[in-house]
Amino acid sequence: MVNAIAVLQGAAAAVFGYVSFHQCGPNDSTTVVANLTGVPAGKHGLHVHQYGDLTNGCDSLGGHYNPFNHTHGGPTDDVRHVGDFGNVEVGEDGTAVFKLNMEYLNLLGSHSIIGRGLVLHSGEDDLGRGDSPDSKTTGNAGARLACGIIGFPNESN
Repeated sequence: MVNAIAVLQGAAAAVFGYVSFHQCGPNDSTTVVANLTGVPAGKHGLHVHQYGDLTNGCDSLGGHYNPFNHTHGGPTDDVRHVGDFGNVEVGEDGTAVFKLNMEYLNLLGSHSIIGRGLVLHSGEDDLGRGDSPDSKTTGNAGARLACGIIGFPNESN
């Protein structure tokens, strides 16, 4: 089994959380578990981004991680970016807790997401179904609200 974690922090100190990833083997789905706090209520797009570079905050992470040169889509669409998670639903109390299984999201092999960025966006992801050209690249999910780097966890914690 391979485990990974991303600690998300926002420009606003209140936005904080973690997203953990667990994959048993190279042909298995990856389980994603998240716990976020301090996030504005509503739906927010969540995506894996190209780089694991925070030198200029969330802006340094590049675009969506897209090794197969697909258009943007929803998490269950056949055509989508590797790390298109869809939307995180945040309650009125500013928290979101979720667990999902993602096919084709790898912690192993040449398309591993370890070392890449993870971004929670300020707006709802239209899942590539919107009318604007940005829909097919970003899902029109808005600004980068919080971000972190997907890395190996300290298993002794």
